[in-house]
Amino acid sequence: MGRDVLRVRRKFGRIEKRRSAMTECVFCRILAGELPAHYAYHDDQVVAFLSLEQPTPYKVLVLPWDHIEMIYDLSDDLAAAIFQATVRVARAVREVSNCEGLNLVQSNGEVGQQDVFHFHLHIVPRFRADEIVLGWDNTPAPTALLERYAQEINDHLG
Repeated sequence: MGRDVLRVRRKFGRIEKRRSAMTECVFCRILAGELPAHYAYHDDQVVAFLSLEQPTPYKVLVLPWDHIEMIYDLSDDLAAAIFQATVRVARAVREVSNCEGLNLVQSNGEVGQQDVFHFHLHIVPRFRADEIVLGWDNTPAPTALLERYAQEINDHLG
């Protein structure tokens, strides 16, 4: 599939696009064919390949071809394309791995623990015995605070 991915990339003229970002971004280097990857999916906007780290079998990364650093920078159309591809890949991962669940993980910014500054989603298949722990304090917030937060977000969205 690697050559097919490069053919698609060349077809859409993206190999040379944003070359300076590509030289520093490990994902851009992978997409340019400078580093190897094991591709699971691609279309004209989105690509998915196996993560080098496999905390559980079949962990996949889904990302746009173009170098876009964070979720805030995605167009609505690209965000929709990424999520549609993510759903397709997640369904395939579920079927081939027989996982009992999965996590979608997406991080933004250093404080958000983003490790590669090229927008990407992690599809992490989950199994009862996998010992992965994701979590935070699940103490319910006061209703007044939730109402205030909801109103502030709603007001900002217009």
